[in-house]
Amino acid sequence: SGAGGLTAATVAANEGLRVLLLEKLPVFGGGAAISGGVVWVPNHGGMDALGIEDSREKAALYLRRILGNRARWDLIDAYLDIGPEMVEYMHARSAVKLVPRQVGPDYYSEEEGATPGGRMMDPAIFDGRELGPAFDQLRPPLPTFLLFGGMMVGKYDIESLLKAHKSWSAFRHSAALVGRYVRDRLTFHRRGTRLALGNALAGRLLRSALDAGVDLWNDTSVVDLFQSADGTLSGLRVERGGRRIRVKANRAVVLATGGFPGSPDMMRAHIPFPDLHHSMAPAANVGDGIRLGLAAGGRLEDINRDNGFWTPVSVLQQADGTLLKCPHLIMDRAKPGLIAVNGVGRRFVNEASSYHDFVAAMHRDHAHVPTIPATLICDHHFIRKYGMGLVRPGPGSYRKFLKAGYLVRAHSIGELAEALSLPPETLKQTVEQFNADARSGVDRAFGKGESGYNRYLGDGDHAGPNPCLAPILRAPFYAVRVYPGDIGTSLGLRTDARARVVDADDRPIPGLYACGNDMNSVMAGAYPSGGITLGPAMTFGYAIGRDLAAAAQEAIAA
Repeated sequence: SGAGGLTAATVAANEGLRVLLLEKLPVFGGGAAISGGVVWVPNHGGMDALGIEDSREKAALYLRRILGNRARWDLIDAYLDIGPEMVEYMHARSAVKLVPRQVGPDYYSEEEGATPGGRMMDPAIFDGRELGPAFDQLRPPLPTFLLFGGMMVGKYDIESLLKAHKSWSAFRHSAALVGRYVRDRLTFHRRGTRLALGNALAGRLLRSALDAGVDLWNDTSVVDLFQSADGTLSGLRVERGGRRIRVKANRAVVLATGGFPGSPDMMRAHIPFPDLHHSMAPAANVGDGIRLGLAAGGRLEDINRDNGFWTPVSVLQQADGTLLKCPHLIMDRAKPGLIAVNGVGRRFVNEASSYHDFVAAMHRDHAHVPTIPATLICDHHFIRKYGMGLVRPGPGSYRKFLKAGYLVRAHSIGELAEALSLPPETLKQTVEQFNADARSGVDRAFGKGESGYNRYLGDGDHAGPNPCLAPILRAPFYAVRVYPGDIGTSLGLRTDARARVVDADDRPIPGLYACGNDMNSVMAGAYPSGGITLGPAMTFGYAIGRDLAAAAQEAIAA
């Protein structure tokens, strides 16, 4: 019941079909509910109002520069054709509202065909109270996306909170956020009802499915699929309330179970260094849909550059033994005054590169130099201003993080190296070289801050010549270890351009579709921009809904 499944269900129901959506957990929303919620669709109708020129051809050029010959261009063509139509339809026929970013460059911002903004869209803030009783059935966001144990904040809220002591408008906005949250808790809500990021998107999609009349069954697991003699999907068997029930599928079965990040066996088979890997995706996403698709005669795609959507992850072991994980997406690595080093104390990557490319560099280097875990290093000024991982910016005690070993602190770079078991002289040399480059504004080693995407993530208010560079000078110094992780898997079932699962001979299996992370990523394991998971999920979910509705109309006409 993530973005792909909820979109497919909503569209099909809007078009007159009877739809049953099955969720094995008590809550709906899937991986979308705990994501950043960004949806990437080039050339949509909202770009003209922003004054940003885009075209299908420009987007295709950009993707060709990034993906090369690895991609399935029949899928890319379908995505570019249908994506803008999906956005227009969802705005008109659902509760989904997407707000394009005026400034939000593609991740390879210097490549031909890239745009400085517009393609990435954020879900509009959503009032969870509009869900009524279903609010308690919406999957809550990650704890790392919450303040005060339950208050959600979006990208622009964070900017206001960080500037609340400098700007009256930022202070008023921040005070309103906190006031709303306090009212929510006083009215017995378990968390704030002002939803942002992926939780807003999932909430809007859930509201849309309810409005469209979709039947929603939670706590329901699919056991197996049924096929008729000619291979057509005819139904499925589910387990619900302790009973096994057979459900007839008059039109089709759509697989949208979120890929396999929670399956140790599949991760070992398809992911580098699986024993050192930490997924941020729902643990319940264990490849159920892929397993069902394979059993029905489908097959996995075989063209991917990578089989996951990577992000560096730091891990805090809590007192009860559970792990609190933090994805280092955009809040710290690109800011001025931070470096990442490998196991011998040397930098190995442009820290401001995309989260996917950061981990790809860890994978690449670890084969010959210890790079897992890598270590993020900053000084006292940096951590107070920007925070690092789970450590929030601003004044406060770091005792909890230091005691747990999540945060390492020392009064000199040499002492920090010893605490981290890194070569002291090498780390001191690395920091000295970085500091010299930071003063000049040019990172000679890795080009941190050179691209538009880097600068977008840096600090626009930084006084230095480069918004991503500042010397690491003020003791004490701090470090956090990061590991390879993911926000989902990209390897999935091979489909045609209509999202129909195909067999070994590339023939569509009648009545079987896949979308979201059960469908192999249209980007073939690359990560050209933010929102390239949810954008295709919703686009092909929409395409499935329209395809099923068209088939139903043809059957009636016949």
